Amino acid sequence: MLRLQGEMIRGGTSKCWIFDHHDVVATGVDADTLLLAAYNAADPRQIDGVGGASSTTSKAAIVRTSTEPGIDVEYAFAQVGIGDERVEWTSNCGNCATAVALYAVHNGLVRITSDSTTVRMLNVNTGARLSGTIPTPGRTATDEGTAAVPGTAALGVPVLLGFEDPAGSTTGRALPTRRALDTLTGPTGPVEASLVDAGAPAALFEAKAFGLQGTESLAEFAAAVPALTVLRRQAALAVGLAKEHDPVSHAVPKVGVVARPAAYRTTGGTPVGQDEYDLAVRMVSMHAPHPAIGLTSAVALATAAAIPGTLAHRVARQTADGTLRLGTPAGVITAQAVPAADGASPTVLLHRAARRIVRAELLVPVLEGRPA
Repeated sequence: MLRLQGEMIRGGTSKCWIFDHHDVVATGVDADTLLLAAYNAADPRQIDGVGGASSTTSKAAIVRTSTEPGIDVEYAFAQVGIGDERVEWTSNCGNCATAVALYAVHNGLVRITSDSTTVRMLNVNTGARLSGTIPTPGRTATDEGTAAVPGTAALGVPVLLGFEDPAGSTTGRALPTRRALDTLTGPTGPVEASLVDAGAPAALFEAKAFGLQGTESLAEFAAAVPALTVLRRQAALAVGLAKEHDPVSHAVPKVGVVARPAAYRTTGGTPVGQDEYDLAVRMVSMHAPHPAIGLTSAVALATAAAIPGTLAHRVARQTADGTLRLGTPAGVITAQAVPAADGASPTVLLHRAARRIVRAELLVPVLEGRPA
């Protein structure tokens, strides 16, 4: 039995276990083996582990201070399998980055020198640079806050999350194929797609290509998930994220549908008028509809909507200040693109909330036949 210190933090609409890099190394077990055992990934219910048996609650980040100039903290993000003994290290998670920022403030990974502290972060999976600005009144880290985000009624410490120069963070280009529109082959034939890379690689399709309006409930949207899963694989091959015989990734590219704004009701029953947002979106998270939207997907959409010729640009209501209001199943989430200097792509800002839930010592069973 191995012992591992960890801290569970809700970042936005995800729960993320945060582990110190040195504690993970000290176990003498590789990170994949450790996380698979700690989460009980082999069980779809994850009943003998700390995973929550959903894509938004089966996440981890391994954190350490950074020696790189301009960076305070670097972290590796892990999407742990659910009924699948595999850990995906190919993507980033904005909600977990929100949690990492709060963790850094509370655990002395960044100096608190004023009533507001900015944590400069590097996601080592993708090379993405992010910032998380947190109130530290009286130069102290707080456990409570009154900030809320669509997708949960819970309140938390406000975090202004910034994705710095996000375009091309994985493939080197905002449009990996150099085209605003591509054609992929799905289960029923060719489908138009916009393949973008900002925050994370994403494959976006127009909702009407699947007989959808983009305002469907999670249950209604679920009918399109099998086709989108096939198309995600085609998109991964098209942008060079995978080769024909590589294992299939269910983490990247992010995949979803977009549509013009229309009135709908959130999962919680709240009505949303067509004038209250600019772009309807429904995204897939691993194997299921995302209950809201992943933040890296929000960055990809904000970037795509600003590029003429993409499907997102085709159907989005354009704004003058770089603000894009996304109509998600959980409600409206706003992303703002702020121009950057030196030719960098705009920084995308999102308002999030985070709360520390527990600090604990995990008792991790060493699996038979695996190194300890």
